[in-house]
This record gives sequence, C-alpha cells and structure tokens, in this order.
Amino acid sequence: MSEVTRAEVCAVAIAECFRGDGEILMSAFGITPTVGGRLAKLTFSPDLFMTDGIATGIETVPPVSGPIKEEPIKSAWMPFRLFFDNVVWTTRRHVMMMASQIDKFGNQNFACIGPHEKPKAQLLGMRGAPGNTLYHATSYFVPNHSTKVFVEKVDVVSGVGYDRAAALGKQTSRFHDIRRVVSNLGVFDFDTPNHAMRLVSVHPGVSADHVVENTGFELVIEGEVSETRMPSDEELHIIRDVLDPEGFINKEVRD
Repeated sequence: MSEVTRAEVCAVAIAECFRGDGEILMSAFGITPTVGGRLAKLTFSPDLFMTDGIATGIETVPPVSGPIKEEPIKSAWMPFRLFFDNVVWTTRRHVMMMASQIDKFGNQNFACIGPHEKPKAQLLGMRGAPGNTLYHATSYFVPNHSTKVFVEKVDVVSGVGYDRAAALGKQTSRFHDIRRVVSNLGVFDFDTPNHAMRLVSVHPGVSADHVVENTGFELVIEGEVSETRMPSDEELHIIRDVLDPEGFINKEVRD
C-alpha cells in the first residue's frame, strides 16, 4: 500500500466512533464522516442502519466517489415522519456533524459567525442540531483544527454541550451523549469529571503541543497521549477501492 494520508487516518478514527453501536441509524455529514461511517458498517459494525439520504433504507454500501456499480439493496421506506417517529425520538441514532465552532464542553455552532442578530457570516443555521444533541448520540468532525474553530465560547449554540444540557435538568438531558470529536490533528472525548474536552490521541506526525497551540481553551490531558491507530490493509483497500476511489477525502483533509 502507498503512504497513508491524514484523511485516511481520520476516516478510520471516525469509523471507530461507531464501533459497538449495534442496530441503530448511522448518519454522517461531510465526505470524510460518510466514508468513516460506511467503513464501520463494512468492517466491525455490520448492524448499522443506513439510508440513501432521502427516504429509503439501504443494506448495501454505495461509494462516495466513482461510479455506483450496483443498484443499492433497499430494505425500508423512511420518509421524514417515520424518521422522526422511529429513529430520532427513540434515540436509535448516532449522528456525526461538522462544527464551525466548538467549545470545551461540546457546545457546537454551524449557524453563523458573530452575533446571531447581526452575524458577520451566515452559515447553515440551526438545522436539526438541537434535537440531534438532546435525543441521541452525537459526534463531530473538524477538517481544519484551529483556534478559530476550537473556541472558548461559541458565537451561537446549534448543538447543545454538556454544561447547557446539565442546566436543563435530567428530564431533558438524560439522552445527551457527545461521543467523540475527530479533527485533522487528533481525537477527543468528554470522559472527564466535569465533561470538559479531553485529548485522547494525536494523529501520526502530530504532537500534543501542536494540538494545544491550535486550541482556544485548555484541554484535559492525562499522562502520555497515545497515537491514533493507522488503517489496516483491509481498511485501506475499502477506503481507496470501494468507498472513495477518486480520493475525495484527501481534498477535504490535507496532510
């Protein structure tokens, strides 16, 4: 196999976010998260449920680039109403969203930059992030880790973090579960006493000091930080030959 790219390391780290999820809906936003989620289904999490992105559940895993060689095997009809009734409100979903900003407790913003009343830049809006973060497992992907993204305080809260969820009380926050944050520099979680963001691993070629320098708040670092695992030969084959033969992820994440 040729040299492993940073994007491929990220894809495997994203796949690991879905390990052990069982038979739930896997939702992913962005090219690299989609490749990572589909890689998980094709390897260690075969029970993950997927849709075609519109209204149909599918059993086969289509590529994100290159030709679709076979018509996907359809397994369920999943229009918006059934999607909410059977998936969202029942917590049987793990979504990986992108983040334009994220803070130490996992509050996420992709609505706008600057004050909500008069933003400097309009982004996606709230979308489904408030419901996503309060009703089922959520992870985030950041393709360009910097102090502009990992900030002390987000400009607008799209996705609810641990501090805000706790303030809402147990009746509202009982399903709140931010699993992981994967960036182009490392992997993070919130498995700390006060649910502050912790550095779990750094990607090959990245130092913990470099991550700290590019983060706008104090990360929890416990002892020596491990290195994110490299893809296996099988995983590289699936990424390069099955899921992304045109290498779209390498345009989303630069080495």
